[in-house]
Amino acid sequence: MMSISRRAFKKALLGGLVALTAIGGTTLTAAAADKITVGALRFTSHAPSFVAFEKGYFTDEGLEVEFKFFQAAQPMAVAIASGDVDFGVTAISGGLINLADKGAIKVIGGALQEEPGIDGQIILVSKAAYDEGVTSPAKLKGRSFGITQAGSSFHYMASKIAEKEGFSTSDMKLVSLQKVGAIIGALKSGQVDSWSIVPHIAKALAKGPAVVQIGMVADYIPDYQVTTVFTSTENAETKPDLVKRFLAAFSKGADDFNAALVDKTAGEEGATAMVELIHKYVYADRPIEKAGPSIRNGAMRVNKGAALNLTNVTDQLNWFKSEGLVKDSITIETLVNTDYVETF
Repeated sequence: MMSISRRAFKKALLGGLVALTAIGGTTLTAAAADKITVGALRFTSHAPSFVAFEKGYFTDEGLEVEFKFFQAAQPMAVAIASGDVDFGVTAISGGLINLADKGAIKVIGGALQEEPGIDGQIILVSKAAYDEGVTSPAKLKGRSFGITQAGSSFHYMASKIAEKEGFSTSDMKLVSLQKVGAIIGALKSGQVDSWSIVPHIAKALAKGPAVVQIGMVADYIPDYQVTTVFTSTENAETKPDLVKRFLAAFSKGADDFNAALVDKTAGEEGATAMVELIHKYVYADRPIEKAGPSIRNGAMRVNKGAALNLTNVTDQLNWFKSEGLVKDSITIETLVNTDYVETF
């Protein structure tokens, strides 16, 4: 039998223990990570989630994240309610409010917001409509306006524009096309006269020959809380630690995004790096040379610390009630859990 020295034996034993410790540590770390699914749209406005993922902020908070992408806000709300998605970032919709009324979901924070001095959502018309005299939002009476569906953020914006201009959406033709891509195609071809959308899409469209910019949403809805962060009621009420960790990572991503592309305090090098990161998710089918300008154009403020503009969210809720899209009995407490972020 081959003999082994005591020193060699100790060395081998120590090495084995180190290996086992490493394996055990890896196993414990993996077991400790909470797996969550985050709903998103492939918009620049969803960048904080992408940044938090790419920079390891979710990992730092013990979260293993998988993204699920959607074409519109309402299906994401349904996915949250069904448990297919744990956290979402998108606009408030009638469907989301009705699911909150059923005890399924809660808004827990704010994301994208209109801010004076920063280009926000833009009101567009087809070139055909512009040539027919629709040169300002005041001329939208009697014209068609693209929305994903009734009770969407596009419906809300159309109504607020019409209200300020002295008419109502009943004086317009709201065309429901379900998906953003379908609205883009319809606007460019003149099948719908008008639309409003975030700047990274709007500016690119307005540069082409088929679409013209005629106004800014911020002139009609000051401090509009465009998107919110939401989760299931179960998460909000029974898993506060999970919610806080998600919001902490998301907020770090928002800080980096704002610094690079909104406040521009990270310098050109930081801005370029941020564009390259976002490009993995937004306009990924285009070369970076073409996608970069659109991504930069879409840089609207994301609220620090996911703070929530409760005043505007309340206005949105009241509008949904006035349109008969949700029940009058629904309160802001039904929709929003204010335990997690600052409100204003």
